[in-house]
Amino acid sequence: MTTQLPARDDVLHPEIAAPVSEENLDRSLVSGIAWTGGVKAATQALSWLSTLVIARLLSPTDYGISGMAMIFTGLVQIVNEFGLSAAVVQRRDLDDDQIAKLGGLSVLLGAVMCATAILSAPLVATFFRQPAVRDVVIVLSTTFLTSSFQVLPRSLLTRELRFRTLASIEAAEALTQTVFTLVLAVLGWRYWSLVGGLVMGRLASTALALRFRHHRLAWPRPLASIKDPVWFGGHVAAGSIAWYVFRSADMTVVGKRLGDVALGAYTLGWTIASLPVDRIAALVARATPAIFARVQDDVEALRRYVLTLTEGIALLAIPAAVGLALVAGDFVSVVLGPRWVFAITALRILSLAAIFRSTIPILNQVLIATGQARRSMQGTVGIAIVLPLLFIAGSHWGIAGVAVVWLALFPIASFAFYVRHALATCQVSPMQYLGAMWPAASAALVMTVIVLIVHQSLAQSAPVLRLALEVAAGAITYASVVYATHGARILSFVAEFRARR
Repeated sequence: MTTQLPARDDVLHPEIAAPVSEENLDRSLVSGIAWTGGVKAATQALSWLSTLVIARLLSPTDYGISGMAMIFTGLVQIVNEFGLSAAVVQRRDLDDDQIAKLGGLSVLLGAVMCATAILSAPLVATFFRQPAVRDVVIVLSTTFLTSSFQVLPRSLLTRELRFRTLASIEAAEALTQTVFTLVLAVLGWRYWSLVGGLVMGRLASTALALRFRHHRLAWPRPLASIKDPVWFGGHVAAGSIAWYVFRSADMTVVGKRLGDVALGAYTLGWTIASLPVDRIAALVARATPAIFARVQDDVEALRRYVLTLTEGIALLAIPAAVGLALVAGDFVSVVLGPRWVFAITALRILSLAAIFRSTIPILNQVLIATGQARRSMQGTVGIAIVLPLLFIAGSHWGIAGVAVVWLALFPIASFAFYVRHALATCQVSPMQYLGAMWPAASAALVMTVIVLIVHQSLAQSAPVLRLALEVAAGAITYASVVYATHGARILSFVAEFRARR
């Protein structure tokens, strides 16, 4: 099967003009995962180390203040992009003038959102009853304008399958943010270290995006000339806003009902629980939208990609999430210190909940890539209505009660509102989807038993020694069980990766 791009696109972008076979798409996907994975592996150690150091330098209140501001600015950032990136990637029939106008519209929205955030800053501070939030929001509003200039370059790089370049840009942003945050924290800038790192990281990535893939901008008029991609992008943006509403509703509820100290503990717990699985999911998240868009009319190819990617993500994400949940108590005691002990239960629950969050993003991408942005939007809006109410109910049991909603109820709501539609699109049954996770899940069950035995046997030992032995026993057990029970499948993964690389 080959996918031929529209004639006008061939003229504009000769680097993607040739027909692309499934084998070449597989190679592009593996290349994208490899480059993203390689770059993220290089920055992951520094990110982890700096997070742990910063957690010792800052207080829960510092994390709470920055978290309150970022709840608001994160929502504005989604409106700022307005789904234009997804429109550029999915719509293969855009001409050069339309692309330029979409880029101009992005910058115009960035300026409007920057001004809106500055004007709204006092209201956000009043809502959270924390005056310091006002100035944080004002400073973070500058990222809306800088980010708007990289929407078009990044979209075109994704569309052209230039994953190596994208990985370099993301690495530069992560490295810059990490270094600035760490330095400012050491200098005693408290919550401003988190803010300053984010601002400088965004500046670095914008400069590189413009350097690697510059495209002219045009005033977005007449708007009718870009009506269809803007309408498509609007559905994506509405869905993203709804996603952000339910994604941030937990922190909003915690901050409003339980206070900034509880929010600081919950935020750090969420950050640590998300680090391993979100990084794994990010390995494929950059590559899959462009790949799915290329095969949007080929159901068999979509089905193959969804099942293979789900199995691959699960093999890495499930042991990381389960392992972190098992050693959470010793991890917090040894690495973070005693003042974070009350976050242990929430960390355990959020770690397990992160498993589902790591696998379902590709299903939402299937809906968008196949032109079902409206369906995706409707599903996320439904979840955004239900989940905040559940978070409010869960908050009666503290941050652990809020975390339980992610673990027990979010998967059910997701399946009901949109996951089942995505599975139907690529003709995958729920049992087939769960079956793709079975190799990882079965090995993780055995790993759980072994780690619990080690923990019980070393109950009187020093926490540092116990943590090291638990991690070692879990890793060895998981790898051994996976190889013993699903060795042939793992070897086929490795062989396929080498062949496509």
